[in-house]
Amino acid sequence: MSEIPPVSQKLTELGIPHRVFRHTGQVASLEQAASERGQVPGQVVRSIVFRLGEGRFAMVLMAGAAQVSWPALRAHFGQSRLTMADADEVVRATGYRVGTVSPIGLPNPLPVLIDASVLVHEEISMGSGMSNTGIILKRDDLLRTLGDVEIGHFASET
Repeated sequence: MSEIPPVSQKLTELGIPHRVFRHTGQVASLEQAASERGQVPGQVVRSIVFRLGEGRFAMVLMAGAAQVSWPALRAHFGQSRLTMADADEVVRATGYRVGTVSPIGLPNPLPVLIDASVLVHEEISMGSGMSNTGIILKRDDLLRTLGDVEIGHFASET
């Protein structure tokens, strides 16, 4: 029997309906992940971790290929400088490796910002805490699970 991803374990504990999707090989791109999951790229939610200061982090959820607007993020946090967390910091802050990160099941609470683009589709998918494995769930179930998050416009205009 295959291992249950940590995010699936947490969602099951919370009684949140979801599906685990295991890719048959390495996932090399957002487009590939979406296609194999029967989704469009905008349904794949990326969990990006930012360093706000020494030992302080925040997570921004972005849909598909959307890029974070650095000015919007700096304004939101009232900080003139922010950087993306490096791979070691991501593991320390979330317990997950880059490429498997999810806002669900974090060891310590982090501020979570959700770009409005994430809410466009009723069904979304995201990291599961395991490589080449995604969690597919309803947008409203994600919002219910996360509770106190901020929704806003954090994507750059392309």
